Amino acid sequence: MLTDEQLLKYSRQIMLPKIDIDGQQKLLDAHIVVLGLGGLGSPVAMYLASAGVGRLTLIDDDKVDLSNLQRQIIHKMSAVDLAKVESAKQTILELAPDCQVAVINERLEESSLSDIVKSATAVIDCCDNFETRFMLNRVCHQHQKPLVSGAAIRWEGQLSTFTMQDDSPCYRCVYEEDVFNDQTCAQNGVAAPLVGIIGSMQAMEAIKVITGAGELVSGRLMIFDALDMEWRTIKFKKRSDCPVCSGLNRISE
Repeated sequence: MLTDEQLLKYSRQIMLPKIDIDGQQKLLDAHIVVLGLGGLGSPVAMYLASAGVGRLTLIDDDKVDLSNLQRQIIHKMSAVDLAKVESAKQTILELAPDCQVAVINERLEESSLSDIVKSATAVIDCCDNFETRFMLNRVCHQHQKPLVSGAAIRWEGQLSTFTMQDDSPCYRCVYEEDVFNDQTCAQNGVAAPLVGIIGSMQAMEAIKVITGAGELVSGRLMIFDALDMEWRTIKFKKRSDCPVCSGLNRISE
């Protein structure tokens, strides 16, 4: 049950017809896994905690670097050289001291990640490499956990939500594993507010997943061009030959 303090703190959100007290209680009961505490993970974690999500699991094996502070707003100068998950936890507990925050400061194998994801309400992909993204997609499909995926580099951002239901596409339906080379912000640069835009939208999608409010960006890839301030939307469907979600089990074979 929400306390009097929580009712006051989240009153502006509770006023929304699509959330109300029942939706706020769903947020309080939710467990969200955030993979990556960089430019995308920073606004995701902060907005979910401040919106009243009751439990967060933060996963990242990196330390805070001075060059991160241009865009990774969850970290401060005093956190340089500190593990990103510990820095993020400190900031979150200042925003929302009643949020339960678990941190994992290591790069997980698929079996370990699976053990964490199976208890989650939803998973937020804020990582910066395709190998991890594909692994996360497999694990979320295995446990049928919604996956909110975001990416940002240079002046362009992308967003999509994969519900992992029987008739819905997964991340692997959109991207081939052997097509892309990893391109990182360290190699190509990124505009600071861009990650804030995409990360904030990921947090919004997560809140919609939890509360059932609105329509998710499912079966659609939203692409944002920050230079022209334009959005494009690409629609896609479940692939009949997808090695993850089609039932062909090509990956295990």
